Amino acid sequence: MNEPCTVILVDLDGTIMDSAAGITRTLAVALEELGLPVPAPSRLLEFVGPPIMDGLRDVAGLEGDDAARVLDRYRTLYRASGAFEAEPYAGIRDALETLGRSTPLAIATSKPESTATRILDHFGFAPLFTVIAGASEDESRSDKADVVARALELLAERHVDVSRPLMVGDRIHDVEGAAAHGIPTIMAGWGYGAPEEAAGAIAIADSPADLVALVRAGLPTVA
Repeated sequence: MNEPCTVILVDLDGTIMDSAAGITRTLAVALEELGLPVPAPSRLLEFVGPPIMDGLRDVAGLEGDDAARVLDRYRTLYRASGAFEAEPYAGIRDALETLGRSTPLAIATSKPESTATRILDHFGFAPLFTVIAGASEDESRSDKADVVARALELLAERHVDVSRPLMVGDRIHDVEGAAAHGIPTIMAGWGYGAPEEAAGAIAIADSPADLVALVRAGLPTVA
C-alpha cells in the first residue's frame, strides 16, 4: 500500500536546470587562468551536481590552497555570467507547478544557497518553492546529507509536514544524501547521472511528466 508524500525536495542542476554549459565553461576558464590543467570535457561534466570541492579533488586532483584558489575564481566568474548559461528542462516547470498544487516543494542543492536563489529568481522558478536550501558560502555545509537536513529544518520552521518527504535528483549523491535521513529518492532520468547511480532509488522518472505520475502513485509503506 502506498501513501502520499508530504513534501518534495528537489535538486537543481540536472533536475530542474540543464546547467552543464555554464558550469563546465566557467571551470575551464578558472583553471586556465590559474595555470592549472583543464580536464577533458567528459571529465568536466562530472562536476555537475556534486559539491564543487569534491570535483576539484576527484576530477582535477586539487586540494588545499590550489582548490581554494580555483573555487574562489570559479565563483566570481560563475556569479557574473555562468550561472545563467543554463535552461530549464522541457516540461519541468509544468511538472513542478502540477505537483506544487497539492504538495509543498523545496530546493535541496549543493550549489551555494545565494547562487541557487539567484538562478531560480532569474528563471522564474523561485515562487514554486516553500524554501530554498543549499550549500553555505564557506562550503562547511555542502554534503548533500547536510543540505537535506537544512531543507528539513527550514520546512519545519514554516510548519510544513515533513513526516513523509521525497527527494527528486539525478546523481548518486542525491540518493545517498536523502537516504542518510531515511528519505526515498526518485531519479530524474533526464539528468546527468549514469544508470548505475540510480541503484538506491525507488524509481526512475524518464521525463518530468513521468515524475508526476510516480509521485501521484505514492510512497511505498514501510512495514
